[in-house]
Amino acid sequence: MIEEPARRSARPARGTEPPDGAQVPVRAPGAPSPGEPLTSHYRHCFGCGVDHPTGLHQRAVAGEEMELYAVVEITDNHQGAPGLAHGGVIATALDEAMGAVTRLLRLPVVTVRLEIDYRLPVPVGTTLHIASRITGQRGRKVYTEALGHLGAPDGPVAVEGAALFLQVPLEHFLDNGNPELLQQAIDERRASGGTWESEVNP
Repeated sequence: MIEEPARRSARPARGTEPPDGAQVPVRAPGAPSPGEPLTSHYRHCFGCGVDHPTGLHQRAVAGEEMELYAVVEITDNHQGAPGLAHGGVIATALDEAMGAVTRLLRLPVVTVRLEIDYRLPVPVGTTLHIASRITGQRGRKVYTEALGHLGAPDGPVAVEGAALFLQVPLEHFLDNGNPELLQQAIDERRASGGTWESEVNP
């Protein structure tokens, strides 16, 4: 039997807007240059993995400053309603793009909070163009936002997103994931020329 969740007395404060004192960071040494494609962080990732059979296969290039541009082809595998992308799939696409832009910091992060506003339905067969950027950083917290455009980089806005990410050490993935798969992902990144740093900012 499914029990009714406990009711909250008030909606929690939004946590995706940079707080006072947050600053937009600078690109880390060795980070992808403007116009450079980003390799998949893990070949089996649902968002960007080239080896995931039904994933989004999202492709991205680094933009100027702390920006990134990504594209996703919406296929039959991504449907919710007949002929339309599932809202959770679209949220995943924006989460992937906002997470990918943090790679300009060359530090691993995890999503802490994700906010999505849907403006238009996204039909199957559509290309979703996503522009994401880092809006601030304070300590280990990285704040981002993204816009998803239908059909073209300047097409109508179908979805808006904002997210808070937290920098974590690689031990986070060892403690909570599969160590063998993590080592495989690290080896793949090294083979492609990409690496993560082992420390995090205080």
